[in-house]
Amino acid sequence: MARSDMSDLEWEFIKAVLPNKTRGKKRVDDRRVINGIFYVLRTGIPWADLPEQYGPPTTVYNRFNRWSYAGHWDRIMDAIADAHNVDTVMVDGTSVRAHHSATTLKKRDPRRCLGRSRGGLGTKIHALTNQDGLPIRYELTPGQAHDAPPCKALLDSLQPGQHVLADKAYDADWIRDLIWEQGAIDVIPPKANRKLPAEFDAELYRERNKIERFFGRLKASFRRIATRYEKTSRNFLSMIKLASVRLWIEFYESAA
Repeated sequence: MARSDMSDLEWEFIKAVLPNKTRGKKRVDDRRVINGIFYVLRTGIPWADLPEQYGPPTTVYNRFNRWSYAGHWDRIMDAIADAHNVDTVMVDGTSVRAHHSATTLKKRDPRRCLGRSRGGLGTKIHALTNQDGLPIRYELTPGQAHDAPPCKALLDSLQPGQHVLADKAYDADWIRDLIWEQGAIDVIPPKANRKLPAEFDAELYRERNKIERFFGRLKASFRRIATRYEKTSRNFLSMIKLASVRLWIEFYESAA
C-alpha cells in the first residue's frame, strides 16, 4: 500500500459523493483508480509511469480527465468542504511555476491560464479558506495577474458578521465595499499611501498566517501542485481540489 492510497475512512467519505449513474459496462474499480490519481498528485510523476497496481495509466488518466470535464471533482470538494457558519475567512494567492509539458497549448487558447511573472511562466492560485486554513473555494489566473480581481468571485457569498482577513494587497475601496455590503467585517491593514488609514483588528489579523501555512502544505505534500504539469487550467484546478479533499478529510480524522 502506497503512502498516497486512501485510508478506509477517506474512501468512505469519497465513495459517498461519487457519481453513481453509469452507462454501458460497469466502471473499473473506483477505489483503485482514484488511488492512482492520488499517487500522481502526490509524486508528480507522468501518467505513463503509474505503477501497475493501479491498472492501465490510460484508464486512470481518462477517468480523471472525464470527471474533471463533468465537474465531479468540484462537487466532491463542495460536499466535503461545507463552509456554513464559518466565523472567519481568509483570502490570499500563491504562484506556481509551469513545467514545459504544461505550456504546449497556443498562447491564445482560453484553457491555458498561464502568464509570465518574475518566477517564469506560471499560474497563480487564489484561495479562500476558513479559520483553520482549510480551503473553501479557488480561482486561477495567469502568473502575472494581481491578487485583487479574483475577490469578485471568492468573496461573493459571505455571511453577516464574518471577519475577512487579507494582507495589504487587498486594500482597495471596492473590496472593502464588497465585504461591507454583505454584512461582513474586513480585517485588512491599510497601505502606506492610503490618505485615510482604515482601522483593523491587529490581533485577529495574526491568524492570517494559517492561509500561508496552507499554501506551504499544499505545495510540500503534492508535487503535482508545487509545479503545474496539467495543460489545461481545468485539470490543474481539479488536482488542487483533489488535494484539498485530502486535507479536509485529514482534518476530520484528527478531529474525530
